Amino acid sequence: MLLQAQLKALLREGARGAERYDVRHTQRSWRQFAAFAYVVEQYGYRYAGLSPLSPKGSPNPYFAFRRMPDAAERAARTAALHPDALNGGPLPGMRPGGRRLEPLPEARREVDLLHARIMVDHSRTHRRRGLILLLVLPLVMLIPLSQTGFSGGALLVCAGVWLFFAVLWGLGLLIARRRRRRYGRVLEEAGIVWPPA
Repeated sequence: MLLQAQLKALLREGARGAERYDVRHTQRSWRQFAAFAYVVEQYGYRYAGLSPLSPKGSPNPYFAFRRMPDAAERAARTAALHPDALNGGPLPGMRPGGRRLEPLPEARREVDLLHARIMVDHSRTHRRRGLILLLVLPLVMLIPLSQTGFSGGALLVCAGVWLFFAVLWGLGLLIARRRRRRYGRVLEEAGIVWPPA
């Protein structure tokens, strides 16, 4: 299972003393990725936002987890409390059973705050996503135009295609900004300044 592989890789890096662990969102939902971030924190790595490894504007960026000062103690304590976590057993703060990344009531608030941080960070990646396509699309459309001719109808179709993608990009940008404001308010109400300065 991918979750177990990610946790094992994190623990290997932790044993080597890695200060940062980068991972891509591979869970079914962003809320599950926030639950994964909560579990990772129990092993000594705190969610730190977008990774410097992330390509600008990537729809699937890398997220960074920074090693906490007490990481070794946390990992040892968590391993003692949840010895089967890496072999399909219950994860810290999560419900046991088939849906392994569903938080228990005592962990839900922390998972919700992690989810808000992740959503603020992910919404920041939307600004450049699609913009390159809008800039390159006219050049790409020159290829079929060179075959069919630069007639008024063909140019109108190309302009319509470009306008369609421009509207989609603008709509996505609007949704991302709204999402960023909404989750930013959640963090502000909790007294969390995010992203950190």
